[in-house]
Amino acid sequence: MIGWALTFLLVALIAALFGFGSVSAASAGVAQVLFFVFLVLFVGSLILRVLRN
Repeated sequence: MIGWALTFLLVALIAALFGFGSVSAASAGVAQVLFFVFLVLFVGSLILRVLRN
């Protein structure tokens, strides 16, 4: 999932470079959402692992 977030971030940076504002904003938004979902899942898995041991 972090790979997808980085992909959308890269698309957002390239779109911003070429001046496609709406594409850049949409890709950056998707990258941000995917990053936070990844972060929540990662922290959740860490907590579950600590509780199981």
